[in-house]
Amino acid sequence: MKSAGRPQTTAIPLAPSLEARDQAVAAAIDAARGNTVSEAIVTRLVAIFDGGAILGAGAGAMYWDKSSIDWRLEGLVVLLGTVLGVNFLHLVGAQRFAQLSHLDSALGRVFLGWLLTLAALFAATLAIEPVTAADGSWIGLWFAGGMALLAASRLVLHRKMQYWGREGRLGKRVAIVGAGSVAQHLLRSLNGMPSTDLRIVGVYDDEVAHSQRRCMGHEILGGVDNLVRDVREHGIDTVIVALPMSADHLLAETLNKLSLVPVDVRLCPDCFGLRLGTVAVSHLGGHTFLNVIDRPLRDWKSIAKNAEDRLVAAAILALITPLLLAIAIFIKLDSPGPVLFRQKRYGFNNRLIEVWKFRTMYQDMADASAQQLTRRNDPRITRVGAFLRRTSLDELPQFINVLRGDMSVVGPRPHATAAKAGALLYQEAVKHYDARHRVKPGITGWAQVNGWRGETDTIEQIRKRVEHDLYYIEHWSIAFDLKIILRTAIGGFVGRNAF
Repeated sequence: MKSAGRPQTTAIPLAPSLEARDQAVAAAIDAARGNTVSEAIVTRLVAIFDGGAILGAGAGAMYWDKSSIDWRLEGLVVLLGTVLGVNFLHLVGAQRFAQLSHLDSALGRVFLGWLLTLAALFAATLAIEPVTAADGSWIGLWFAGGMALLAASRLVLHRKMQYWGREGRLGKRVAIVGAGSVAQHLLRSLNGMPSTDLRIVGVYDDEVAHSQRRCMGHEILGGVDNLVRDVREHGIDTVIVALPMSADHLLAETLNKLSLVPVDVRLCPDCFGLRLGTVAVSHLGGHTFLNVIDRPLRDWKSIAKNAEDRLVAAAILALITPLLLAIAIFIKLDSPGPVLFRQKRYGFNNRLIEVWKFRTMYQDMADASAQQLTRRNDPRITRVGAFLRRTSLDELPQFINVLRGDMSVVGPRPHATAAKAGALLYQEAVKHYDARHRVKPGITGWAQVNGWRGETDTIEQIRKRVEHDLYYIEHWSIAFDLKIILRTAIGGFVGRNAF
């Protein structure tokens, strides 16, 4: 890959072998010894705990002094104090991720926020009715109990931050694309300003990967194809593309490749960066980068999606267990062989997963790799299997895949490794096909409820399916999932094959 305006750097011969490169990547990335800690998740959990601590301390204080308490008035005071407390603690910075590693500052901000909360609460309620309508002794107990709980949480988080720091889990694992002037300027600046919020794994550049070993003190670990592989195998959090904006073809090719993997991609602007128009930005290591690709379902979205999947799958399995047993009996009576059919399919991040279905073919005719797609009146399909396929009941065991964490209830349907559209593999038929693997595959999906399912005799059929899958990934929400589940259920009841 060539780019304009990139200065030549002194080449160091003898590019590392593939084994040496893999060892270098493992040493750089596996130093974390675990996933990096999500700042967004930690700060939200802190806010939730703060609210619970204030509410719990207030309820406990009221119960302790219950003989002289007006439960309706004081209960309203506690609820109001909880809302004010969470907001004041946020305003004074007591919930900032960076503050959690400094115990004295964290405790000071907690004390200030809690004190301001009680002051504001007293001023607000004084105009309505004195808080100390009885003797007010519970107020002091509430203040002490709330402060104790808030301080204890900061002490626990402080020790947890120290542990995460020793484990190398604080800060984003960042890879740099480019070894030219833009990347050198960025790395020189980052090297001169050590930061705890990012750790540079290495540099990737197709042009110099075979002639140069290091760039500004950082290992050159290969080209962009190597980077895509490392994201999948080692879990890099963020990729910063530090290439000249004038190298538009190089940038487009690089971003197209990175759009296929679940990673945040940030574009480091040069003098041509202003031509991009309105884009969001991120701040890493004291520098500003352009957000060009975001990892789907990150932070709280990921937690909400996983919770939705497990709850829905568990509820459905509890309801359909008798049906599953009945189907298993009919399969065994109809033809010899196992009840379940297991098939390797592509899952999240292009990893192979084993998808479970009810067996619908004769055992000696089963096609585990889907070399031959099913067709009308397929002689390989059993009598019970034909009914199961027509009603989509053969898909029901995949709810077990959801509970195992391999699949989601809603998402792009997983395809067999050898599935084809006409004479072409899916990956060959659709340029950005792998982008659908940035989320877990699903039992049903947006493409399926819109009619893009079943046989793929033409390239247009798989293109439309992928188009709908990518739309789903970009517009995901719990409401969107519920809409798809409802349309799938309605399709099943009226006889439409929705899976």
